[in-house]
Amino acid sequence: MTAYTRYVALGDSQTEGLGDGDELNGHRGWADRLAEHLAGANPGLLYANLAVRGRLAGQIRAEQLAAALALRPDLATVMAGMNDIIRPGFDAALVAGVLEEMFAALTESGAHVVTITFPDIGKIAPMARPLRPRVLDFNARIRDAAARHGVTLVDTFAMEFVTDARMWGVDRLHASPTGHARIAAAMAHSLGLPGSDDTWALPFPPVPAPGAWRVAAAEMRWLATFAGPWIGRRLRGRSSGDGRTAKRPELTPWGRSTAGTSSTPTCPARLDVPHPAPDEAADPRDPLLDHAVGLEEPVLRQVGELRPHERLVRREGDEARGGEPFERRAGAEPG
Repeated sequence: MTAYTRYVALGDSQTEGLGDGDELNGHRGWADRLAEHLAGANPGLLYANLAVRGRLAGQIRAEQLAAALALRPDLATVMAGMNDIIRPGFDAALVAGVLEEMFAALTESGAHVVTITFPDIGKIAPMARPLRPRVLDFNARIRDAAARHGVTLVDTFAMEFVTDARMWGVDRLHASPTGHARIAAAMAHSLGLPGSDDTWALPFPPVPAPGAWRVAAAEMRWLATFAGPWIGRRLRGRSSGDGRTAKRPELTPWGRSTAGTSSTPTCPARLDVPHPAPDEAADPRDPLLDHAVGLEEPVLRQVGELRPHERLVRREGDEARGGEPFERRAGAEPG
């Protein structure tokens, strides 16, 4: 087993640790947990976490890759692409190419790189079922890119446990503390660290299936609490990562600091869903957005994002270019 001494984590909110902690006390997350395991084998470990919530793969490359290379890691983890998958106009080849550029640069610098595939998000959040083909395509490209550059791949897509509700927080976007612990254990096992084994891959113990009413109530709570506000943020052009910086930008001894949180922006923290770049065109055939309009209009009214006389409509063609894929459209005033 290699004794790693300089570990750098690149990524978005999952690597930052959202879902495992809070804004007041800090986010731990799978990368911090992996660093702790590495430090058990080498107490002199230096660790940096450059991840920032809401970042797209291209932003991670632009903002984090050069900084990571300057830190001269002997181990680097790269988790990127989920924020791209849920955006209009997702191009699996383009985003996988961005990941491959990071794989190439880091491995050529001498770092051992570890990455991971993404779960079937439609089994976690039913609203996201239309995105399954994107996940399948993207995962296949991650596998190919990892093989070309000697990157260690933790491939969990087909494993039963990864879509279990106990792996995910209430927002269904970020891993729960249990989920972060499992991801860290999978990474540690892929590296052959002392004390690691394959128990991370075991299914969760069975639990009784919830009744239909309970499932329906849970779906409505999720729609009102997370999906509706998600569409609202898209309408307002906001991102959870606005104004934030990495929680651990420099290599420091693991034992010198505890789990942290990224620098707090002037605006409140929001769910990890990025807004479109100014020059990005919404795809009029985007399956998630088509599904979302039908589901979310009543929810948006419930949470105050739409007035009674307004409708949520998709922009298409030239109207969608350079802006949001949705717009409020006034109807008849209620009589």
